[in-house]
Amino acid sequence: VVYEQEGVFIHSSCGKNDDQDNLISGILRVIEKDNEVVVDWRPLDDTLDTSNILCAGKDSSSVVEWTQTPKEKCSRGADRPSSYEAEWDMVTTVSFKKKPHSNGDTTTHANGESKWSFLFSLTDLKSIKQNKEGMGWSYLVFCLKDDVKLPALHFHHGDSKLLIKCLEKHVVLNESPQDKRILLVNSQNKSLSQSFENLFDEPSYGLLQKLKKDPYTVTMGRFSKVTNYIFDSFRLSDPVNQRRPPSEMADFLNDAIPGLKINQQEEPGFEVITRIDLGKQPEVSRREPVSAEEWAKNMDSEGRILDVDYIKRLIFKGGLCHTLRKEAWKFLLGYFPWNSTKEERANLQKQKTDEYFRMKLQWKSVSEEQEKRNSRLRDYRSLIEKDVNRTDRTNKFYEGEDNPGLILLHDILMTYCMYDFDLGYVQGMSDLLSPVLYVMENEVDAFWCFVSYMDQMHQNFEEQMQGMKTQLIQLSTLLRLLDSGFCSYLESQDSGYLYFCFRWLLIRFKREFSFQDILRLWEVMWTDLPCQNFHLLLCCAILESEKQQIMDKHYGFNEILKHINELSMKIDVEYILCKAEAISMQMMNCKELPQAVSEILGIESSSITPDSDTGEDESGAVLSSPTSLYQSLSTPVIAANGTSNGSEQMSETQSLAPA
Repeated sequence: VVYEQEGVFIHSSCGKNDDQDNLISGILRVIEKDNEVVVDWRPLDDTLDTSNILCAGKDSSSVVEWTQTPKEKCSRGADRPSSYEAEWDMVTTVSFKKKPHSNGDTTTHANGESKWSFLFSLTDLKSIKQNKEGMGWSYLVFCLKDDVKLPALHFHHGDSKLLIKCLEKHVVLNESPQDKRILLVNSQNKSLSQSFENLFDEPSYGLLQKLKKDPYTVTMGRFSKVTNYIFDSFRLSDPVNQRRPPSEMADFLNDAIPGLKINQQEEPGFEVITRIDLGKQPEVSRREPVSAEEWAKNMDSEGRILDVDYIKRLIFKGGLCHTLRKEAWKFLLGYFPWNSTKEERANLQKQKTDEYFRMKLQWKSVSEEQEKRNSRLRDYRSLIEKDVNRTDRTNKFYEGEDNPGLILLHDILMTYCMYDFDLGYVQGMSDLLSPVLYVMENEVDAFWCFVSYMDQMHQNFEEQMQGMKTQLIQLSTLLRLLDSGFCSYLESQDSGYLYFCFRWLLIRFKREFSFQDILRLWEVMWTDLPCQNFHLLLCCAILESEKQQIMDKHYGFNEILKHINELSMKIDVEYILCKAEAISMQMMNCKELPQAVSEILGIESSSITPDSDTGEDESGAVLSSPTSLYQSLSTPVIAANGTSNGSEQMSETQSLAPA
């Protein structure tokens, strides 16, 4: 069963009065069976009794007045309310017992077929007619190729569009030129889409639907299930098992994630990034975490930070000692302005506390009855509860089922739905909140820090996934500059679209590092040093570290996915930070850096003509030299191997900070 929806009604028009419809509640399923896709509707109870049928007046579109059949009037009297909101009435006033249904059973019923039951194969479907927008309940009418029209299915709970999206995974639907409400069916081979969906080892509405509804589950749990069977499913069925062309894989990924353009070959109009000598990666060391004493020395008597750039450089090079995080993270995330005084911050916290609890009261005061009538709030709560229940329990702050930390996690996420109801809750957001709440140990501060973090991450969770598309394309551009040979190898294994990095980008490596390591990684990234999109360079650093094994062992599509997935909790955070910083310096020092890369990293072009010693271009404008981006820090450093050197000062090219 790849689609299932209750609350789908047939208005049977069998009432005694001409102005009444009998409403027969049923369940609609789309079933895959023996390489065939079947649409099946049947009543929830095949032995229908007229006492289970409510009659609706046909002359009402927004408010429905209910009347009972004669048997119901006798048995129930006047207990039934007389009118309800059309959108919500059936949720609260009609209940049917759901009969057991074996998965994939499309032919038999325990009590015999109801005269209203029907099923058909998608190969027999000719067209689908939809209702006009704004005209009562949404409904669909299926017309078969022999011109048989099936009874209209009325979706009292909404969601008819989900069915259309499900069907589009198996057939092509085009609007009729004569009537936009009619969708005409064209058969199309969907084997490539289905083979990719099998990668996740479960039936689905399709990759696009899964990414929109549950990016967390799709990217968190499925890559570990890859098997050789899946690897074979990507090959053509000819005798020599020739692979599908990379361009075909790229076309499919573009269909699955619209807007994800992967350039598989050199085409006119594209800036082809190849064979640029970046030079050797410099050696990079890291320092000890910023101490409470260093933090206090950089603050005046009123609590203002004296040198913001300097303190950011310290944090970038070494992170923070844990006792400082509760205060420093509020600045790094933008909850506290860097130039604010201690008194101003106290007033801000008071104001934000009032604002938070007003929003929290909004959802806390919603009754069960009201929540039943608000499908979005109900869905948000359901998703939040699922995510909270699978929070990483390795940290004592979240141990146990009724742990206060878990309760706060739930409450903050529900309140965020009130703050941004349009975005609401998308699975994966709890991963971003849990470290913040752990550090803040305060509901209000954690909420507003999370709001600031979501301002940065918002596009990752939008329905169109524009942020994810952009980052995957940018990552591909950076990796091609860094190692075009490795990129070519990935493309030869149908992996050039870098989809295996989706999880890294979606929740900023939360599932790749231990809880303590992610605290260090995030605070370094929040400094916005040494360039913008530093997290993409972290991806490059991880991939470059794994390149040798992937290429030496000739990993294919299947093995690459498994290998990347199994890196979780095995990556050395300090080593990767050093390597990513070295890559940034390598690119910033490149005198022929492509414009596309400069824009991704947010650095000015530093190309200097061979006979120019002044750093001026032809127009006389002074160009930024890469070495001018760094300033020295007279602080003890820790090398990537963990050794300490308190006497040496870092060279100018070992400390990155935009001037």
